[in-house]
Amino acid sequence: MTGKDFGKVAVLMGGRSAEREVSIMSGTGVLKALRSQGVDAHAFDPAERDMSELKRDGFARCFIALHGRFGEDGTVQGALELLGIPYTGPGVMASAVAMDKLMTKRIWVAEGLSTPAWRQVRSAAETRAAFEALGSPMIVKPVREGSTIGLTKVVSADQCEAAYALAAQQDPMVMCEQFIAGDEVTCPVLGTGGSARALPVIRIVAPDGNYDYQNKYFTDDTQYLVPCGLPEGEEAAIQALVLKAFLALDCRGWARADVMIDAATRKPYLLEINTSPGMTGHSLVPMSARAAGISYEDLCVRLLATAALDNA
Repeated sequence: MTGKDFGKVAVLMGGRSAEREVSIMSGTGVLKALRSQGVDAHAFDPAERDMSELKRDGFARCFIALHGRFGEDGTVQGALELLGIPYTGPGVMASAVAMDKLMTKRIWVAEGLSTPAWRQVRSAAETRAAFEALGSPMIVKPVREGSTIGLTKVVSADQCEAAYALAAQQDPMVMCEQFIAGDEVTCPVLGTGGSARALPVIRIVAPDGNYDYQNKYFTDDTQYLVPCGLPEGEEAAIQALVLKAFLALDCRGWARADVMIDAATRKPYLLEINTSPGMTGHSLVPMSARAAGISYEDLCVRLLATAALDNA
């Protein structure tokens, strides 16, 4: 397809989630890339405009560059289904499930895929009990939030109350998760069904092992290693695991899964999957794609070409 074949395209960016700032960065990059390839692309912020305007203004496709709730959780996808406008990324159910870390883990466990042990908690007292069960360190985080927002690494019981309060500020559903010490990696998937393929694995080396919101998006101190430097067999095993995780949730188009590799056993554990990954200058899908010989501009066009509806 050439740029003109896509028709009028809306790049959805901004939105109402805690990741609004990053979404605008992603969307701005995508918008520039699509226009450079001859696509009639326009910015559209659902926080400032009613979604019905997409139909009124004649948009033929949407590139979703929204992150977090009200953009990555099936809500915008559902609105686009009703409007009949094809969109990038997974559909309504896959997006909603992937945004909910508890539901994601339940499906992965049912499919026999490895993920760290966890507990859902509803109070500081339950968080403390989870700490006793899961051990130290322990991760406390909101169930339906991304980019490490509201996340705390707990190393002592007296941190549990503050960790729970911070997570609960973002989402009434809070979970505690066993901490896996070892290499942190991420792996994107492009495609749908039998054509889906895992891209090169990226190994993340953050300052003091702290890959938080600041180190993800606003500093140059984090190292991203691609080629990842892992033994060839380990990288292939992670790619196979991530592809299974993607298909288990019925994802389509693209996504990126985060994985921890246990330093002692070298076993990989799935943490979560992002169904509208970042497309900023620090983002990982473009980095992995580039290692596979796919430019940022080509990646954006390829993703736009996969725009679809659940029931079309």
